[in-house]
Amino acid sequence: MYQSIDILSVKQISIQQPLCEEWMETPLTYTGDFVRAIDPDFRQFVSPGEARRLGKLLKRALATSLSALGEGGIQNPDAIITGTGFGSIENTELFLDALVREGEQMLKPTQFMQSTHNTASSLIGINTKSHGYNSTYSQKGLSFDSALYDAWLQFRLGKISNALVGAHDEMSPVFSGFVSKAGHVKQGEICSEAAVSALLEADSGKPAMCTLKSVQILNRPSGEELADVMSKVSVDAVITGRSGNPENDSWYSFLGSDVPQCSYKPLFGVNFSSSAIGFYTAACCLKAGRIPSVMNAGNGAVPCRSILLVNVVEGRHYSFTVLEAVCGK
Repeated sequence: MYQSIDILSVKQISIQQPLCEEWMETPLTYTGDFVRAIDPDFRQFVSPGEARRLGKLLKRALATSLSALGEGGIQNPDAIITGTGFGSIENTELFLDALVREGEQMLKPTQFMQSTHNTASSLIGINTKSHGYNSTYSQKGLSFDSALYDAWLQFRLGKISNALVGAHDEMSPVFSGFVSKAGHVKQGEICSEAAVSALLEADSGKPAMCTLKSVQILNRPSGEELADVMSKVSVDAVITGRSGNPENDSWYSFLGSDVPQCSYKPLFGVNFSSSAIGFYTAACCLKAGRIPSVMNAGNGAVPCRSILLVNVVEGRHYSFTVLEAVCGK
């Protein structure tokens, strides 16, 4: 069995500055209830001709993935595992709109093909010439957690030595209204977009941001089960999915107040890939050796060498991910 699973690099495109960590010191702030992601210059990653054919979600997935692979020094990952709540919403809307307007005779196949959920994993595999394990999870706000858990199992079974794990979700103005009416984004929360790619390698020996110690997912756990999970975890801080909405935040009441608790959603908003942003922020914090004041409601930085990342979806699904600083760092 592998001694450690190292997180070599994690990259994000979100409502903060893309592909960098400026948010840790000078975060962007928003007051609206719907904010689109800030895109980088995609010409660094795809040709203009290819960019015209790809939707935003696919360009973001490719940009974060190639950036993470480049920084981690791996060209062809053993596994590509992706999570997405709803896939490419804009291409889905374009396809359905054309279907209503023009019937079934003049539809563009590209919009249909790019609207399927597994397109991002496929595109990354094609661009990196990777022919190994390739999988996509679509379980709303638990999509990234499921993808990460799959990677964790593949590592534990010894079937892979490295993996590119990500989550990608976009949001259109029309669909953000549907999401809000369905209760996925609540009053006071920012409906946002996110694309995150993380490169993991077992026993890498390379400079790493941190290590992945454990991943656990529970469905409708009892209070006793939650207490049992917490009793087995010893960390310096907990990063939660608290957003400022009372209903959402009440789901995290089982955590108590024994260790400092911080949140990323006030900075990055709420979407179906939010837990991937949480994973990204935790890795950045461990690399820096502290959780910045901006994640702690301005109450000062929190020193840390270990972090528990907790994600609760709809008050029913719970995921627990433990990350630790690199030994000796």
